[in-house]
Amino acid sequence: MHIILVEDDPQLGAAIERALERLAYTVSWLRSGREALMALRDETADLVLLDLGLPGMDGLDVLVEARRAHVTTPVIVMTARDGVQARVHGLDAGADDYLIKPFHLDELCARIRSISRRSQGLAVNRIEVGVLMLDLGISQVTFRGEVVELTRREFALLQILMERAGKLVRRESLINSLYGLDNVVGDNALEVLVHTLRKKLSFDAIRTVRGFGYMIPRDPG
Repeated sequence: MHIILVEDDPQLGAAIERALERLAYTVSWLRSGREALMALRDETADLVLLDLGLPGMDGLDVLVEARRAHVTTPVIVMTARDGVQARVHGLDAGADDYLIKPFHLDELCARIRSISRRSQGLAVNRIEVGVLMLDLGISQVTFRGEVVELTRREFALLQILMERAGKLVRRESLINSLYGLDNVVGDNALEVLVHTLRKKLSFDAIRTVRGFGYMIPRDPG
């Protein structure tokens, strides 16, 4: 999952970025309202964490403008504005969730998992595809009943493919979700990542659709 974090507080932003990257999320950290609006309009992210008290443009105005432009990316608002009316305004403006500062990072991560489950039509934190099982709650993968140790990006790649099992995931979409907005990606970085993941699972677990992207079959062997 590629998450855009919009937070102008350097300490809080850094703490959130570290926590999310440890859980295999790709994070693009922005610090102003106008940057956030541009990123939202591009719809390059799977989720946006949006502070309201931003320089240049208030976060609530960012959210209103994005929804007027028919941007459907899920948004979790993070703010110290804890009044009932403020929460109502945020939710009515198009926020999918509303988190009051200060908050515990575990709660933020739980809310991210909740939105991810809803977007994929899941009731629990596990994704099961044949002999593959991925547990988002504890960041664990098993293949044929055996735990498989994966790197952060290997885990993220597998999650994307498992969420769309049986469907082609285009190369450009994978690169965006795995590497975000700010990283310079080598020409064969994705291919190398797929190769190392196949070695840990099996060659047949991930299929290449040459010239387009990759997919996991509904019953990987």
